[in-house]
Amino acid sequence: MRITVAGAGIIGLSCAYRLAGAGHEVKVVAAAPPGETTSATAGGVLYPPVRRPDKRIVRWTAETLAVLRAQEAPGVRFRRGRVLLAPGEPEPQWLPAMIDPVRDGDRLVFTTAVVDTPVYLDWLLAQVVSQGVRVEYRSLTSLAGLGPVVNAAGLGAGVLAGDGSMVPIGGQVVHLSDPGLTEFVVDETGPGVTYVIPQGGHVVCGGTEEPGRGDVEPNPGVTADIVRRCRELVPALAGAEVLRSLVGLRPFRPVVRLERVGEVVHCYGHGGSGITLAWGCAADVADLMSASSR
Repeated sequence: MRITVAGAGIIGLSCAYRLAGAGHEVKVVAAAPPGETTSATAGGVLYPPVRRPDKRIVRWTAETLAVLRAQEAPGVRFRRGRVLLAPGEPEPQWLPAMIDPVRDGDRLVFTTAVVDTPVYLDWLLAQVVSQGVRVEYRSLTSLAGLGPVVNAAGLGAGVLAGDGSMVPIGGQVVHLSDPGLTEFVVDETGPGVTYVIPQGGHVVCGGTEEPGRGDVEPNPGVTADIVRRCRELVPALAGAEVLRSLVGLRPFRPVVRLERVGEVVHCYGHGGSGITLAWGCAADVADLMSASSR
């Protein structure tokens, strides 16, 4: 089939790759290049940080981890790290999907993929283009008339689908110079989440969750607070230089929408878990689209 994929973030490009690999003629249409999407500002540690009552999350996570292990792509490293849980927090459903997981009291220790998303997105875009996929950068106001289409346009997907349940959740991060950290740390014990994710050349420090935020201008006060929290969590960052601050608008929906309606396969609402769920969701999208051609 000739299929249009709306969106060039991690979800859209993964879907395009899967569909092209299945023999379809694919075109990606997006308002902005991958490096300007929310995906490019992500911390990039692969595990589902949002607790959702959705059994698909575990399967999607396991599939994404398996794909990244097989790809050996630039920007992807496998690191051991720890997640600190609130006292008495139950073991998350996704833990067995990680590599060599261990629970030590209220601490989870496991190995997973840590993705430098701008580097990985550039590589993935090149892979998609090498499969013959055409990429166009222009805004879409409707899915009508596109024929078979995958709606993976992030926040724009809700507008294209007329879905009012989609909301932006602002997330600010700070990049510090890397003093040589080898492990990631995520602290989920507070009212918010604090994380330190080493990427080799820099460390992604975060973060914030601001429902309804509409701008991407970093707040200097928030930058200072993130740096303080992360240095308390990982004292080795005490002398690390502040390199930059970034803000992304996570495309959140109470439940990820992945379903086929007529000629449209909707795949959106991943919130801050796009990198974690991308390849699992892309496999389901390819299956739904292929089923529609039978």
